[in-house]
Amino acid sequence: MTTYLIIGFTSLISYQAFKNKELFNKFMFNAYMVYHKRDFKRLISHGFLHADWTHLIFNMLTLFFFGDHVENTLIAYYGSMGSVFYLILYLTAIPLASLMSLFKHKDMHSYNSVGASGAVSAVLFAAIMFNPTMKIMLIILPIPMPAWVFGLAYLGYSHYMSKQNSDNINHDAHFIGSIYGLLFPALLNINFAVMFVNQLFG
Repeated sequence: MTTYLIIGFTSLISYQAFKNKELFNKFMFNAYMVYHKRDFKRLISHGFLHADWTHLIFNMLTLFFFGDHVENTLIAYYGSMGSVFYLILYLTAIPLASLMSLFKHKDMHSYNSVGASGAVSAVLFAAIMFNPTMKIMLIILPIPMPAWVFGLAYLGYSHYMSKQNSDNINHDAHFIGSIYGLLFPALLNINFAVMFVNQLFG
């Protein structure tokens, strides 16, 4: 249920920002404005904006496919508090995934970023933590692969593309969000890390 609320709210805000450039400019992530002007709302608000419909749909589809799995796993352990922990994971991942970009681009007036990719990556990798042997299939590569293999490839790709800095995608947010998605469950309950290792090597 929480996943659908996030998708609905994010889609609504993104749609409004598509029509209102002033709203978009006010709430997008701008490292200079956050660091030098202390406009800290942008650390959170940018996660509910998207560049276009393709960007929005891709992020929300990924959240749709993996969000319920993560929330239901947490509910199985913590009851109704599981939904709270799931929401905390998602909301804290938005600013945390942007911290590297903040310090890397803090003196660049022109650096902007929008999207829920950091938070969605956190949810995706939390799902991998809970079930590393599940199969994941990409649209561009319709061959099922174990989630842990996909995870390694995704981290390697994000790191490589961040170093290249050759497109307008915030690969740093993808990388940091993914690592956070692995760490959050383990910090919440060490048994999640134990189960992860047992599924891989047990």
